[in-house]
Amino acid sequence: MKFTDGFWLMREGVRASYATEIRDLRVGADQFTAYASVKRVAERGDTLNTPLITVDCFSPAEGIIGVRTTHHAGRVRRGPDFAFPGLDPAAAGARTRRDGAVTELTSGPLTLRMDGDGPWGITFLDADGRRLTGVDTKGTAFATTPDGAHHMVAQLALDVGENVYGLGERFTPYVKNGQTVDIWQADGGTSSELAYKNIPFYLSSRGYGVFVNHPGKVSFEVGSESVGQVQFSVEDQSLEYYIVAGPTPREVLARYTALTGRPALPPAWSFGLWLTTSFCTSYDEETVTSFVDGMAERDIPLSVFHFDCFWMREYQWSDFLWDPDVFPDPEGMLARLKERGLRISMWINPYIAQKSALFAEGAELGYLVRRPGGDVWQWDLWQPGMALVDFTNPAARAWYNSKLRLLLDQGVDCFKTDFGERIPTDVVWHDGSDPERMHNYYAQIYNRTVFELLEKERGHGEAVLFARSATAGGQQFPVHWGGDCFASFTAMAESLRGGLSLSLSGFGFWSHDIGGFEGTPDPAVFKRWLAFGLMSSHSRLHGNVSYRVPWAFGEEAVDVARKFTLLKHRLMPYLYGAAVTAHRTGVPMMRPMLLEFPADPTTRMLDRQYMLGPDLLVAPVFTEDGQVEYYVPEGTWTVLLTGERVTGPVWRHETHGFDSLPILVRPGAVLPWGADDQRPDSDWLDGLTLRVFGGASTEPDGDGTSVTVPDLTGATAAAFRVVRDGATLTVTAEGTDRPYRVVAETTGATAEGTGTVTL
Repeated sequence: MKFTDGFWLMREGVRASYATEIRDLRVGADQFTAYASVKRVAERGDTLNTPLITVDCFSPAEGIIGVRTTHHAGRVRRGPDFAFPGLDPAAAGARTRRDGAVTELTSGPLTLRMDGDGPWGITFLDADGRRLTGVDTKGTAFATTPDGAHHMVAQLALDVGENVYGLGERFTPYVKNGQTVDIWQADGGTSSELAYKNIPFYLSSRGYGVFVNHPGKVSFEVGSESVGQVQFSVEDQSLEYYIVAGPTPREVLARYTALTGRPALPPAWSFGLWLTTSFCTSYDEETVTSFVDGMAERDIPLSVFHFDCFWMREYQWSDFLWDPDVFPDPEGMLARLKERGLRISMWINPYIAQKSALFAEGAELGYLVRRPGGDVWQWDLWQPGMALVDFTNPAARAWYNSKLRLLLDQGVDCFKTDFGERIPTDVVWHDGSDPERMHNYYAQIYNRTVFELLEKERGHGEAVLFARSATAGGQQFPVHWGGDCFASFTAMAESLRGGLSLSLSGFGFWSHDIGGFEGTPDPAVFKRWLAFGLMSSHSRLHGNVSYRVPWAFGEEAVDVARKFTLLKHRLMPYLYGAAVTAHRTGVPMMRPMLLEFPADPTTRMLDRQYMLGPDLLVAPVFTEDGQVEYYVPEGTWTVLLTGERVTGPVWRHETHGFDSLPILVRPGAVLPWGADDQRPDSDWLDGLTLRVFGGASTEPDGDGTSVTVPDLTGATAAAFRVVRDGATLTVTAEGTDRPYRVVAETTGATAEGTGTVTL
């Protein structure tokens, strides 16, 4: 929200009070509190009829420093609040230090410094004493607006050339400088400033992050009101934010996700190809079977089949009952599909239409959200007389899950948790939550409710969602997909921008609708999107008014779908290793180039390419004629599909057929390569090949390069040590005595064996 009218004036009717000088300071061993007046105090009379701003400085976890500014502390605190699995002030190692008028708080490599002699301000320093950012003279304030609203306001300085990223899955420009961003869930598609996944966290190119600990609406002005500041504000009496140390973007995300929650590890089968019925299309078991048969006949392996909305009866979403006229034998149908090795996904949402029998049941039991007068909240958007499940009520959560459990008993494996954004604020929640704070947070308890059911019923490591909405901490319940995009190259590019922004907001796994959702894609769009989609974390064919089976777009589309599905399966030992890394460290699978190459200034603006795991550079083609422009960082890279060598740093301008896109292997990488191209969850040690690429090692440690191959649970199945000595490669296996093959990609030399292999 903007409060000023240029540099000197306030907007009409806005009154602001800024922290001006410290009047008192109370310092503990690991935290301190400053009391700041909002005007200069020259005499005792200046302390009358004027506010103080209380500024608490503390550390919630190692390498993270929190600042909480408060005007009036007596406001009733109503939830919800973000849950922090990694909250551990005792282990933060925070310590204070006073030197004259200067007070410091240090946690890990991060220091907050406050100087009582100068004008109001706070400086944040890294381990080398370098200023990361700071609060300048007007950076701590509260403001009132003509409507009587009270806002707490903070500003953090932007350095020259500093870029800001993240703030959720945003489809606007990748670098957020110059933008106004409101953290407020909305069902707005992928072509506007609205977002399904709003995360009050941003990452700076200077190697730190900022998280605003407020689940409701947070307004960010990223160099868009005061161009040298990131301003954020909440309509509240208190504002709390955390500075997260790096120094690298990877370390920032590791600390942030340690605090807010690391993503669960999705099951390996979920990384295969998903095919859906699409939304408004007509389908029954015969249609579904024809799709599955068609994929098999064309040698395109399929891992998951998804039933979208109309598996239930019209006007009755959600009642979680199969439409008996269309699916007279759902248990038999699911059994027949599962006999073919398929997993089953079902579409659900948190809404209950009035025509559903669950409406009367939920209303009677008090499980539906109500208005202040006691009426059930309803409207006719999406479904007639639609109500909303009150997930703040533990009994309502158990009731909702009891309906889903019946589907799991029938053979369903996972759920697409659609919607969760259009949450009303004129309601009363069972647990007394503040409606404004619950608007964004609803997605968290919705997805958590379903995810925890899947973990309980299917077992740890077998739970996976296809979720659309999320808030901070939502990364714990993967996977998330990009929502309703149009079937065009423009939408394909904006989808990638959204995914990259989400990755820099702490989300480890992300997907999108291959071919676009709205409309029917041109065959060229579909074929290009196939390659992009199958080189993503998760891969799903889905549309709105038309099917997304590859043969609907020509035989070449079939060939492209087959080629990249088989390629993804061969890459699974590598990809699942990257998934385990995301699960354990919070570093995402699909990584913006900035994340892997923060010292290279060219990577800071790149939003049409990414690293898939640590060692594969992927540059989707967004043109019909195959022209693509992408950047290759320093070193000699290898084109995975052709073996060509490319030496960077360099910009490449290439033309690719529909069966190709730039996939480059990082210098020095060792790719574990699976033998089974028919499924994503095979025994990866069976016929394993280690493809060793030339150039500098990505993990040089004097003893060679370490390569780990996980098993299907994410545990280490085998580890390999690759040592280069001139033209000689020596590979030593640990934890396995099974045979494996080594290929030196630079020379073409190969060798096979167990234990130690030399070539």
